[in-house]
Amino acid sequence: MADQARARKVADRIKSLVAEFVEFRLKDERVGFLTITDVRVTGDLQNASVFYTVFGSDAERAATAEALADNRGRIRSHVGKGLGIRLTPTIEFFPDALPEGAAHLEDALAKARARDEELAQASQGAAFAGEADPYKKPEAADEQ
Repeated sequence: MADQARARKVADRIKSLVAEFVEFRLKDERVGFLTITDVRVTGDLQNASVFYTVFGSDAERAATAEALADNRGRIRSHVGKGLGIRLTPTIEFFPDALPEGAAHLEDALAKARARDEELAQASQGAAFAGEADPYKKPEAADEQ
């Protein structure tokens, strides 16, 4: 088993090699605006999971996924030549769920901001229900 530092270095190298191949050498019209977001390698360096995002519609995402699946062997060959290690890891492509999660967080933050503004407007003309200082104070010695 490889140590964590080596696995991380191999994953970073695979990420750059896959991104380079897709950008400069892959001549497939089905590939949309693709970003390689992350690569995870198993501890024995045998399998690599490549996470990607595609900017566009669902049809463009599906076409890009199909193009990556069809060219997986060519991409693996390029990665093997660029890595220079004894065994080339198998490569699997997974669409990254990061944009959907970020959109959900943005929606939640927008709702919270809107609710804060409503509360701020509602408290503009508000007054205290009782005295301005509701705490009891000790009586002065003169009053006894």
